[in-house]
Amino acid sequence: MAHIDVSDIQYFLSDGTQLLGGVSFKVTEGSKTALIGPNGTGKTTLFKIIAGDLKADHGAVNRSGSLGIMRQFIGQVRDESTVRDLLLSTATPQLSAIAERVATLEAKMLESEDEKVHMKYAEAIIEWGDAGGYELEPAWDKVCMAALGVEFEAAAGRLASTLSGGEQKRLVLEALFAGPDDLLLLDEPDNYLDVPGKQWLEQRLNESAKTVLFISHDRELLDNAATRIATLEPGHSGATAWVHGGSFGSYVEARRERNERFEELRKRWDEEHAKLKELVNMYKTKAAFRSDMANRYHAAQTRLEKFLQDGPPQAIPLEQNVQMRLKGGRTAKRAVVAERLELTGLMKPFSNEIWFGDRVAVLGSNGSGKSHFLRLLASGGTDPEREHLPVSDVEIAPVNHAGTVKLGARIRPGYFAQTHTRPDLFGRTLLEILHRGDEHRSGLPREAAAAALDGYGLAGQSEQKFESLSGGQQARFQILLLQLSGATLLLLDEPTDNLDLHSGEALERAINAFEGTVVAVTHDRWFARSFDRFWVFGADGRIYESDTPVWDEQRVQRQR
Repeated sequence: MAHIDVSDIQYFLSDGTQLLGGVSFKVTEGSKTALIGPNGTGKTTLFKIIAGDLKADHGAVNRSGSLGIMRQFIGQVRDESTVRDLLLSTATPQLSAIAERVATLEAKMLESEDEKVHMKYAEAIIEWGDAGGYELEPAWDKVCMAALGVEFEAAAGRLASTLSGGEQKRLVLEALFAGPDDLLLLDEPDNYLDVPGKQWLEQRLNESAKTVLFISHDRELLDNAATRIATLEPGHSGATAWVHGGSFGSYVEARRERNERFEELRKRWDEEHAKLKELVNMYKTKAAFRSDMANRYHAAQTRLEKFLQDGPPQAIPLEQNVQMRLKGGRTAKRAVVAERLELTGLMKPFSNEIWFGDRVAVLGSNGSGKSHFLRLLASGGTDPEREHLPVSDVEIAPVNHAGTVKLGARIRPGYFAQTHTRPDLFGRTLLEILHRGDEHRSGLPREAAAAALDGYGLAGQSEQKFESLSGGQQARFQILLLQLSGATLLLLDEPTDNLDLHSGEALERAINAFEGTVVAVTHDRWFARSFDRFWVFGADGRIYESDTPVWDEQRVQRQR
């Protein structure tokens, strides 16, 4: 049996702000429960409390069953970790500790002939075997074949940073679903996955007997795989939870009806409160002149006190008012012209054009070159003119290519990076970044900067440093910078990955109103419906255009 019982969890940030204000819900055996809510409400923090990585200030978490965890950083590993290290992150803490000891002693053996070191290494190897380490390797063979197309022995020493974000995710997910744990915590498992990968994830969630609690903002995935939805709802005293016992298909209507009930109950409570106060005041006035009214006055006071003691009905959940306003501007009719463009080692030569005002969704599997193409445009294309340089200090790695891709007159590329890698923003608060400006955008007076942050639901984070924000808050802030920068060509690499549902819808509205051209790499099936052109990076290395989204392209077949 595997379940989670979260009871009255409260958590305070270091500055005293209450993040979680009494969160309670249950994840029943075998259920696939999605945890959703606005960015910054504490979803990942709650995951860490459930996993035992953080201690709550109040409340308790009870769970049964062995626990497997995929943490949020999977997909963004850029350190010296190997494929073996990623797989070990899905093993038990005991196995991970033994593996680290084996690796440390193995390194010492290479530098020392000390017999004691050799003996300790031999003992560690025996421990590894006794703990079941060798039994894992055949299972990891299957995992590596499924995720990477090679056996574990060939992949084990490969740096995780050489894998795409989707490959990192798929590798860890394959290991967790194939592993012995019967309770899984998955923090945004769909991020970086291409659509075949997301469809595979939906299938595994539906078929698996494991109990799963997962965070996701993907509306298709929620609709296709979640059996229950727990929503963290922000409040004045931290977030609380509401559970919808169905899929996303019925969630929106159920939430609307619930909020309407709360609104009606609050209206009735306010009316009753006004009547009781009026009654108390009336008897108070009469009691001043008639002694026989004193008892009635005290009775009315007691009734009002009890009414206030019982308190009002549950408040209507606070809603973020995210209003993205992407401006843009007129440019040449031909915004992007590609002639015999070949992404070296990735895709075959192709020629095509993007016109002013087009909304182009770039589709295809992970590793097919989509992000490379976007980076090439973001750096100004082939031999860029000064006017085509990006409107931010985001670091853009060069892209090897043959042929040419040129940007039209007055095209200023604004680039949104999938990994939110913005070292140029680190160490500064949001208000400071907007107030000072840079060579690409003017600084804003503090009042105007605060108003801009409020429009993106970031007023409460104005004094926070960029790197301390949640992934979704970082995404919203980067989109705000694009708004202020004067970009006329938006290049968005998986912009909805970390955005909550409300922010994703706000971005769609902003793109629709944007005066300019938009090119977006996306695996978000819901989001892609708002585009009018679709460029597909095919499994055979061709780039072709389709009238409708194409989601069944498999991985490009190349040496890996």
